[in-house]
Amino acid sequence: MKRDRYSYDDRTMRYRKAGFNFLGLLGNVLRILLVSLSLFIVAYFILTRFLSTDAEKRLRREIRAYEKIYPQLQEREALLGKSLQALETKDDGIYRTVFHNDAPNVDPIGTMDIFFKADTVAENDVVNYTSAKAEKLMHQAVNVDAAFADIYMALSSKEIVVPPMSLPVQDISYPQIGATVGSRRNPILNADVRHNGLDFIVPRGSAVYASADGTVEKTRLSNKGDGNTITLAHAGGYQTRYCHLSEIKVKDGQKVRKGQLIGVSGMSGDAFAPHLHYEVLLDGRPLNPANCIFASVSPEEYSNMLYMSVYTKESMD
Repeated sequence: MKRDRYSYDDRTMRYRKAGFNFLGLLGNVLRILLVSLSLFIVAYFILTRFLSTDAEKRLRREIRAYEKIYPQLQEREALLGKSLQALETKDDGIYRTVFHNDAPNVDPIGTMDIFFKADTVAENDVVNYTSAKAEKLMHQAVNVDAAFADIYMALSSKEIVVPPMSLPVQDISYPQIGATVGSRRNPILNADVRHNGLDFIVPRGSAVYASADGTVEKTRLSNKGDGNTITLAHAGGYQTRYCHLSEIKVKDGQKVRKGQLIGVSGMSGDAFAPHLHYEVLLDGRPLNPANCIFASVSPEEYSNMLYMSVYTKESMD
């Protein structure tokens, strides 16, 4: 049975039946909604401020890890920049050593920053950039053609003799390349000394081959210094030296061909570990052998070899 609701009237001091109060109901609903919304906001703030999901915790850990790694990445970027500059200098040196001419100044692919500085680029800017780039490439093509013409002229001349270009050891990869010409830390003396060759880190007993046609100028048996050594004389005033050998397979005055077995690697003399110390000289002046081996390996392998030879600061002898 439905119960009637009554309300007290202050004016008449009597009870009367209460009617439906829409405004009162609406006010109660609004108050409930406001209280609920306030409680939700407070609960959301507390949860987000003091409680984290697994994904948020993982992201915070990654951010902290990246903050630690970022300084190292900056150092690596600087090191790569120096490495690229060193490779460019080495390439120029190789070009001059082999072809007795300056390397062509060919600019690598131009920057495209013009297309990323704004959301839109005017067609006129694109046309002008393309035209200027095409003209520059045409000039570079002319310079390259001229450089190749100079190379062909140099190679056809009987006065030009290229240095020994073959590796003195076989089946070698870039991790086996040691220090090259320059000031290097000597592991025996524990001091920086002049290093006039390129170290090939090969096992004791590895075959050693002549890097070019020539004549055995001198062989030496010794337990000191460079140890057992072979010196070959080549055309154009070039010489090659093979040091720290365990065996010598040739005699003074003997004619040898490129790729002929001349000795066996070891660690005779003042050697820190088994390896072949290899030198290339022109008129008695030491050259960098790393500049004379690119014809025997792939470009990628040679780049890695060059990097190892430059940044290996400790020699093996």
